[in-house]
Amino acid sequence: MDLLGLSLPLGLGIAALGSGLGLGKAVGGAMEAMGRQPEAIGQIQTAMIIGAAFIEALTIYAFVSVFVLQGKLG
Repeated sequence: MDLLGLSLPLGLGIAALGSGLGLGKAVGGAMEAMGRQPEAIGQIQTAMIIGAAFIEALTIYAFVSVFVLQGKLG
């Protein structure tokens, strides 16, 4: 069995798990901050959305790299 064939889905799973945990922590912190300072909801929400986009981008990069490296499986 090719080691690359085993490591690609495993790496993607780890990236997705990390992304899920990171998003959960970021959104949870933002919700807590919004509850404490309702007057700053717009700024907090904007920062949270930008942060969530960066977290998701890293997972998408991992997903794309799986498809690029799949061509190396023989």
